[in-house]
Amino acid sequence: MATDSDLMVEVKRVKEQSDLFNSVVVVSADGVIAAIAPETIRIKGVKLSQERELQSLNARVPLITDPFISPAGNYLISISLPIFDDQQHYLGYIAGNIYLEKMNFLTRLLGDHAYRDGSYLYIVDKNRTLISHPEKARIGEVIENNAAINLVSQGISGGRLVTNSQNIEMLTGYAPVNLSGWGVIVQRPKVRTLESLNQQMWNVVLTSLPIGIATLASIWFAATYIAKPLWQLSRLVNHFEDKEDAALELKKISPWYFEAQQLTATFIRTFSLMSDTIMQLHSDSLTDPMTQLFNRRRLEKELASIALAPYPLSFVFLDIDFFKKVNDRYGHDAGDQVLIEIAELMKAYWPDEASIYRLGGEEFLIILPHRSLVDSQDSAERLRRTIATHRFTQVGYLTVSMGISFWQEQSENSIEETIKRADIALYQAKKNGRNRVEAI
Repeated sequence: MATDSDLMVEVKRVKEQSDLFNSVVVVSADGVIAAIAPETIRIKGVKLSQERELQSLNARVPLITDPFISPAGNYLISISLPIFDDQQHYLGYIAGNIYLEKMNFLTRLLGDHAYRDGSYLYIVDKNRTLISHPEKARIGEVIENNAAINLVSQGISGGRLVTNSQNIEMLTGYAPVNLSGWGVIVQRPKVRTLESLNQQMWNVVLTSLPIGIATLASIWFAATYIAKPLWQLSRLVNHFEDKEDAALELKKISPWYFEAQQLTATFIRTFSLMSDTIMQLHSDSLTDPMTQLFNRRRLEKELASIALAPYPLSFVFLDIDFFKKVNDRYGHDAGDQVLIEIAELMKAYWPDEASIYRLGGEEFLIILPHRSLVDSQDSAERLRRTIATHRFTQVGYLTVSMGISFWQEQSENSIEETIKRADIALYQAKKNGRNRVEAI
């Protein structure tokens, strides 16, 4: 280790470069105090022997000690750093000491935080020992029954209502100092914090009550006047499905400000758009998207009204012969084109009178009103020949088979049974060689 004069120079330098420490000491590896500043403390050469005095010597690592009484009789904590030579042989340590019962940097730092209203700030170490407190007599006291200290000693920060060790309810905030293991707690008596709130609350209520009543009345009147056009618009939602009634109600609305005028105009546009969209969606749901013919759902919805018809009806089932071979040979795109052309031929052949449905795949149903069975059979035969002589895009010539059944108001069979009979007639046409019309 360096000479005594070198050690004295070093401890003086550390002591004088800041006001953090009350004293600075160098202790040799055998526990003897080799140098101390200030020199007025006459303990140079004293050997440390008490267990708490030996904390830094035994640790041989940077350390903030627990509080202990020094050989000079000062109650202190020590912040020490071990000293090693170039061969890493332990030579002792240098330590800065903070006297807890005298003026120190902690009391200077925290001194402004003790107030006449009872609020104050204090510090405990990791063993719950008070190391800084406005009441000097309590320094060194170990606190066991304080919830804030219990939490901060576990490394938890926060705030809560705490009954302190003096049985006083305190509003408390706390935070740990992780490097040192200390905890900082600030407290203020609950009764001091809350004692003036009742009077303040009454003052606020009495002052603001007349203004509040007048303000609420004005707001209610203005809100009613502003909301009237909006309320009238909201009523129209109940008549949304009745376009005519909704249009009449819209004419009764007289919006007096720009936003309501714009909202009314937007509602009218949206109302019309939604009505048209719903009608279009309804139509799309009943139409085959590829051929634009009616679909099976449309047929099912119309069966009840068809059964009430006071005139005769013929039901014609049409099926494309060997359609699977078309798909297998030419592909589904060619098959789709055949279905579209078949649909166009039927719509051109029966432009107005017939209701034509695509039931799925290559199967179609045609309902012919006001026709006898013979007339319907002749008409179907002419359509069959028209299709047979038509050259289809990509695939050439194709044939169809058709089955016909007849219904009139006095018929014993229901509409559903009559449709099944047409399907049976179609099966008979296929059985008899295809490319023909059969009637039941």
